Amino acid sequence: MTFINSDEKPPADSEGKPSTSSSHGSSEWGYDLYPERRGAKPQASFTDVLLGRKGRESYRKIDCERSVYRCIKTSPLVRLMVGALKSAGCAIDIRRHISCEECAPEVSGGYDPILNQVVICHNNTYREGMVQGVLTHEFIHMFDYCQNNLDFKNLDHLACTEIRAANLAHCSFVSAWLNGDTSVFRFKQTHQDCVKSKALSSIMAARNITTDQAVDAIERVFTKCYNDLEPIGRRIRRNSLDMHRAFEEGFYFGYDDQMK
Repeated sequence: MTFINSDEKPPADSEGKPSTSSSHGSSEWGYDLYPERRGAKPQASFTDVLLGRKGRESYRKIDCERSVYRCIKTSPLVRLMVGALKSAGCAIDIRRHISCEECAPEVSGGYDPILNQVVICHNNTYREGMVQGVLTHEFIHMFDYCQNNLDFKNLDHLACTEIRAANLAHCSFVSAWLNGDTSVFRFKQTHQDCVKSKALSSIMAARNITTDQAVDAIERVFTKCYNDLEPIGRRIRRNSLDMHRAFEEGFYFGYDDQMK
């Protein structure tokens, strides 16, 4: 998901970083989901530490950074996205463009277009597979921002990139069934229903709008954005070789995953 949800940019300091002042309206922008974006430090009570709910932030951050590094080196999807971003003129520097942070419980990651940075929520991503999914999802947002001149202030643009990320990085029959978007008796529209459901939840988390407004935006752009499979080129089926095939095909489009 992204967390830009205003018609104006947030206040920035001389380096272009959003102001950490509490007056900039964090709930309007969604930064309340990403407190470290505002310079807030996690607060832990003695009980939280005693029960293991807090006090392990540094260890989780290190584990997250290790998972990010392994995904960058070994995940076919992540490597494909790194190559596509480089080809589009937006090469990834792992030290600059990816940040492991503590977030609100309801989010696993996000893309900050102001800082051009992917956030991995180390308190909510417990497995390397989850980190891979978040990186792929958020790299699609970054790719759209770089390649397609995406305007996150435009609701239709936001709906489009969330549709594309759900379509290419998340939805399969199994995930749709687990999310309640299909059943063994209803196969038709399964994947599209999953994509719409995932896109809706991401938009609602990022923007202070009504469900009807989000649904209307999704329906306006769905057909075009659902059929846009770049740069992965295919919908990834679970327990298949699709990820590896997509990565191998990236060679023909000049996708070089070697980072600087």
